[in-house]
Parts: sequence; C-alpha cells; structure tokens
Amino acid sequence: MPDKSLGQHWLKDHDVLRHIADQAELSMDDTVLEIGPGLGTLTSELLRRAGKVVAVEFDPELTRKLPGQFPGKNLEVINGDILSFDLDSLPANYKVVANVPYYITSKIVQTLMTADNKPSIAVLLVQKEVAQRLAAGPGDMSILAISAQVFSETSLGDIVPAKMFTPPPKVDSQVVVLKMRDQPLVKIEDDKAFFRMVKAGFSSKRKKLRSSLSGGLGISKDEVEALLHSADISPDSRAEDLSIADWLRLLSVYLLQ
Repeated sequence: MPDKSLGQHWLKDHDVLRHIADQAELSMDDTVLEIGPGLGTLTSELLRRAGKVVAVEFDPELTRKLPGQFPGKNLEVINGDILSFDLDSLPANYKVVANVPYYITSKIVQTLMTADNKPSIAVLLVQKEVAQRLAAGPGDMSILAISAQVFSETSLGDIVPAKMFTPPPKVDSQVVVLKMRDQPLVKIEDDKAFFRMVKAGFSSKRKKLRSSLSGGLGISKDEVEALLHSADISPDSRAEDLSIADWLRLLSVYLLQ
C-alpha cells in the first residue's frame, strides 16, 4: 500500500510514463538518477532507454523489493533521502527523471540547481501548480521560478490528471523539464548578492519594490527609488512583475553603489 505520509501515489499509465521518459532524451550512454522509484513502473521505462539507472528510494521495504524486479539490468537501488544523497557520486551530465513527492519538490529543485555536479536535464512530474510556478514568466514570478530559470531553461510537458494515480492525490500533476544552461544567468561571484536582492524583493509580496527592497536590504526608500530608476524599473512594480533580466540590471546598478 502507498504510504501517504511519504507522498506516495503510484502512476501506472504507460502513455504517461513514456511521455516522461521521452522528455529526458535518453540514450544508452546515459546514467539516470530516479528519485522515489516506488513500484518501479517508471524505472522499467528508464532501463529500456538508458545505460544505467540509480534509484534513490526513502522507503526501505520498496528498496529491498525493487532490484528483484529487474534481474540482469544495470540498476542500482539506494535506500536514502535524496536531499542528503551525494550527487558528486554520479557521472557528469547525468539526467534526473522522477515522479516527485509534492511536499519536497521545492527542496529537490533547489538541491539539483545548486549542486556542484548538476544534471544535464531534470524531468519531474510534480503538482501542476508547482510546475507552472517553475515555468512562470513576468507577472507570476516567484523565488522558486527565478531559482530554477537562472540555472535552467524551463518548459512544461503534459498535464496528468489526479485520477491516473493510485491513490488519487487531491490535485492534478504536470511534467516540468529543466534543461541546464551551459552557464547560469548569474555569475558565481554575484550569486549571493543576486539572491539576497531577490529574497528582499519577495519578502513582502504585497508591497511595491520601493518598500520591500528598502526593508529587505536595509536602505532608504529614496535610495531604492534611485536604484530602480537607474535600472529602468518602475518603483511601483512588485517583485513578481520583474523578469530575470530586470533583476540582473538591478543587481548591476546595486553592485556599483
């Protein structure tokens, strides 16, 4: 039986499983990290297409049972928490494919995006609302969207209705595809300053930037207005209205102060 406390909802629809695997553009040269393989339905699809699958499963009982389902296949099953898994143990340009428990989606995305050894692509089946937040544009931006899009080109795959899972979750899911950029949009040396500014902007979501940045960065509203004007951004904007390019211009002006 699925363990609801672990966010377990089994997906057995073969068309959906094929769609998820298709998005990862797999070949027999690839090593795939699968997060939460569960009963192994997606694992089976991945093993047909990739050279090796490393499956990290939190549930010890499922970890014990999974290898026996795929005798002779290049499958390594590890019992553990993906958030503490050593991504450096994987070869460069590994790929991630996973039906992710809703409650740790943001943490998984953050872990993959900030790892020293990032995947070349991550294909995740997540809560529909979260998938659309990850791929959002100006007007609906969030810290999560910016964190993903700074490091990856983010796009959406198919919507998967709740009824396709056992047991059905309360909401629909959607595939989100994160293709890692050759170079992040933010320079490594500017990373901390950039995200400090972004977090300040989103610290009071209902407030306009002149107020949220003033409070978050500890500078006066007049100074913030001057920064925003220099970056060609309206002080009446809110954080969710800005594109990543807007934030980068604002950072450039801020760092010159």
